[in-house]
Amino acid sequence: MSAPDHAAPDHAAPDQYTFDDPVQRYGRVEPPLQRQPEPGVQARMTPVPDLGERSYRGSGRLTGRRALITGGDSGIGGAVAIAFAREGADVVIVHLPGEEEDARSILDHIASAGRTGHAIVADISEAAACRAIVAEAVDVLGGLDILVNNAGKQVAVDRLEDLSDEQFELTFRTNVFANFWLTKAAVPHLPAGASIISTASLEAYKPAPDRLDYAATKAAVSNFAKGLAQQLAPRGIRVNVVAPGPVWSALQVSDGVSDEQMRAFDDENEYQRAGQPAELAPAYVFLASAESSYVSGETLNVNGGMVTP
Repeated sequence: MSAPDHAAPDHAAPDQYTFDDPVQRYGRVEPPLQRQPEPGVQARMTPVPDLGERSYRGSGRLTGRRALITGGDSGIGGAVAIAFAREGADVVIVHLPGEEEDARSILDHIASAGRTGHAIVADISEAAACRAIVAEAVDVLGGLDILVNNAGKQVAVDRLEDLSDEQFELTFRTNVFANFWLTKAAVPHLPAGASIISTASLEAYKPAPDRLDYAATKAAVSNFAKGLAQQLAPRGIRVNVVAPGPVWSALQVSDGVSDEQMRAFDDENEYQRAGQPAELAPAYVFLASAESSYVSGETLNVNGGMVTP
């Protein structure tokens, strides 16, 4: 299911260009019940998610690009960082304290691809931190061409009465305010042809009753991107959204879902299996590359056949 840390691409394994049955490409995760404190360490999960360490095959689609990815140490963000590097981009990832183990693995994969990698440890729920992140990324990379607003907070709470003011505010600060702060700081550095990609969720259309705060933020992320795409179009900057369905990542084991939901994690979509981060990365590559030059203000749903508006 997953590759060991620091694994090199294995071209004998199915890659993103392999023609096969998508339903059968991965088996069911069937995770045992497991819990980690936030933010969770991917390397300690059972099973460990597949980020495409052994399978993603680059073809020069992002040669010379410079990318900043929040939440780039694991899960979808980690898979995107690996894919971007193998497509020729230099990459800065942002992660929280405690996620260094995962971040080191991603940096190793970036280095193995022959690209510059850099990690920033920061809490994006603070405006000043977001501005500092962009400044450091621009300094390290010598500019910026791609911003991926991917980091997110999700904590399941069954009853509205138990959803604290503090959690509600922090979820919005992490998922929505940080998106605004990072994007506002990045835009002055982005040239025509640059791309901004935000991670929303199926929850934006189909909110789970125990994730009221999270679902509301993902709807806001999608709406913000659609308005911003119109504002930035005259400047040649594209803005798009990827909306994942159920994907196996550290978000689930750090109180993102209930025990009951974890037991049924493979049963939510038409494929009857959870997605792997490796299956999300090509969507971000497409939206970051010039192949999507006529695509802006759009949402790319990657959810295993779940019908969306």
